[in-house]
Amino acid sequence: MHVLTVLDHPDPNAFSAAIARQFMAGAHEAGHSTELADLHAEGFDPRWTMADVRGTPTPGSDIALEQARIARADAICLVFPLYWWGMPAMTKGWVDRVWSWGWAYDQLDDPDRSLQRTRSGVLLVPAGARSDEIEARGYGAALDTAWMAGTFGYFGLSPRRIELLCGSTGSEARRAALLDRSFEVGRTLPQPGS
Repeated sequence: MHVLTVLDHPDPNAFSAAIARQFMAGAHEAGHSTELADLHAEGFDPRWTMADVRGTPTPGSDIALEQARIARADAICLVFPLYWWGMPAMTKGWVDRVWSWGWAYDQLDDPDRSLQRTRSGVLLVPAGARSDEIEARGYGAALDTAWMAGTFGYFGLSPRRIELLCGSTGSEARRAALLDRSFEVGRTLPQPGS
């Protein structure tokens, strides 16, 4: 498979970047090819504009580049830190602008079907909070509903899952375990539709 990893963090030395590297190393070990879209390093503009609202038959060059990356991919991994219990602005802007109506989905003909072919998908989301805190407050279930049943369902990702990497601001041993887990997620990434 060809695996696209989309990274959202302004610091190339951040834990999120290490997560992305480990995930891609695991995918390589499994024999997959990988491609990295480092949104900050590449200067992706997350701002939703009137051009995006109007939608044109030919997207702008920045969107066409991202859509071409997606077209090459058999699997997609998004890596971003949990930020105010959601996606940081860069990831949200990438979703808003790249996965556009008429290209990714068409709510008029079939509101539950993506226009994209089936791809395997995973979200690797470092979170400072502990897993018991996230579950006790219902945040895990809320994210699953919003992202898995909502947003990423329109992407055609199947199977799809969230890996909340809880305690990412914890001890070195905890962070090492999360890096190992990210490697395993890449190494065991399922085939699309499995």
